[in-house]
Amino acid sequence: MSRFAIVLLNMGGASSEEEVPLFLSNMFCDRHILRIPFTPLRILIAKMIVLGRAAKSIACYRQIGGSPLLRHTKKLAKKLHLKTRLPVFIAMRYTPPFSSEAIRQIEEIGAQRLIVIPLYPQYSTTTTLSSLEEFAAEIKSAGIEVESRAVTRFFDHPTYNVSVIERLKVALGKRDPSAYALIFSAHALPQSIVNRGDPYQEECEKHSEILRKYLVCENLEFASYHLAYQSKIGVMKWLTPSLDQTLASLAKEGVKRAVIVPISFAIDNLETDYELSIDYAARARKLGYEELLISSCPNDSDRFVQTLSELAGAYMRERGESA
Repeated sequence: MSRFAIVLLNMGGASSEEEVPLFLSNMFCDRHILRIPFTPLRILIAKMIVLGRAAKSIACYRQIGGSPLLRHTKKLAKKLHLKTRLPVFIAMRYTPPFSSEAIRQIEEIGAQRLIVIPLYPQYSTTTTLSSLEEFAAEIKSAGIEVESRAVTRFFDHPTYNVSVIERLKVALGKRDPSAYALIFSAHALPQSIVNRGDPYQEECEKHSEILRKYLVCENLEFASYHLAYQSKIGVMKWLTPSLDQTLASLAKEGVKRAVIVPISFAIDNLETDYELSIDYAARARKLGYEELLISSCPNDSDRFVQTLSELAGAYMRERGESA
């Protein structure tokens, strides 16, 4: 029996076309996503959104063969287990495997202390808090007594940022970075959520600045640097500038080459494999770009495994245990 266990949380993604309605329904029923306090009304509106978006979403997922998020996360969990010799469980927010399944497995092995790591580099109520609250509610519902410590953000963790830069270098290959505009892309968030105190935008800005310092240390100098937000939906005001706006503005300035680094995802998903690599790549070509490079997320890279091992080890040392 291991006293410690690691739990990796994430939003989840439709691994098949059949899971798309489930993913959309669970996401838009989340009170942190669709901020309608009256639950029956939120559920009704969520159903209407699903009816309107399901077919389009299925078409997107079909082009990439389903979300790669769970596949990458399973590989990451296996490597992290080998690295730490601790049990590692996966709990997704909107698609299987859900928290209830992870908690059942935790109860079976008798783990007493959980190191819970939401795989969101920056903190947001829409992601980090939502996942943590749902996991805590499932623990309470199961009636098990465990001590848990959550890692609420890791965008400023040195090893993690090395993993991001390594992925960028792979995308760049032997190309001259000075010929490319560098765009740090983060998932958009409604401005109203930020106005209510969500720290996500501030942490994205801090993260982009941290990464620029790492680039200086690596002697990688790009033509220009930008932070933009992708994945806006609906008519409400979202964080700006949008990735669309940034690509268009750069094109007007004569930019022909750019590289995008997705900084709000640690694991590749629909927003990277389809939205960036297919959708935005097509938009960039229409704007006159000759090349748009997309850096992959850390995924199950050895450096990201090391990052998570260090985060878990810090908690264990606090408890007087060796990592």
